Amino acid sequence: MAGHSKWANIQHRKGRQDKIRGKLFSKLSKEITIAAKMGDPDVDNNPRLRMAVKEAKSLSMPKDNIDRAIKKAIGGDAENYDEIRYEGYGPGGVAVIVEAMTDNKNRTASTVRSTFSKSGGNLGETGSVGFMFDRKGEVVYPVSVGDADTVMMAAIEAGAEDVQSDDENHVILCADTDLNDVSTALEADLGESESTKLIWQPNIMSDLDVEGVEKLMRLVDALEDDDDIQKVTTNMDATDEVMQAYAELEG
Repeated sequence: MAGHSKWANIQHRKGRQDKIRGKLFSKLSKEITIAAKMGDPDVDNNPRLRMAVKEAKSLSMPKDNIDRAIKKAIGGDAENYDEIRYEGYGPGGVAVIVEAMTDNKNRTASTVRSTFSKSGGNLGETGSVGFMFDRKGEVVYPVSVGDADTVMMAAIEAGAEDVQSDDENHVILCADTDLNDVSTALEADLGESESTKLIWQPNIMSDLDVEGVEKLMRLVDALEDDDDIQKVTTNMDATDEVMQAYAELEG
């Protein structure tokens, strides 16, 4: 089981979430409501809802917000959203996948196209960069659940494909269609995970220097600032030295 670059899916999670916590909670609420509306509002009977709630909890979203989002679906108050994926190239030729939930496709498409253009990127057709990514399930555990060998064995027995362990986390990857089964098996063995979700894992990486990272993150920030955008994934790669230099630039 080979590891993958820890910068492959960079999100700068902590800093960005502190800046836009309210916006983040709004996006999490939307995913919870849609998941509950499309399936069973009971978390135990709805894998997508279960994953959405777990993700919200891992990001410290209050229980009241979670309950309110589910009740919105049950009460029939939820808006009708379309789930759309946009693909394109960012600065430096980096591949970018943008996942959106919108009640107005034309508005969202126009905003995404404009944001790419202003940031030195180009919005492409669906599938234009998708081949550079694999759809995977990702389950994350804190390092405290056990050593790398213990987690590796648990992951193999659960049917996972890959494990990456570092000083903070064990990241377990599986086929997207196996995520519910794998996460359930892992939970029985290792306890509740910190995060369980579907991701786009790059299979082709694009190396960037400090200037390239700065330009790309400007695009990612602008996209994530839009209420219709749920997730942004890139195939950016960079050395630890480059990321350290970028972090210092950001202050």
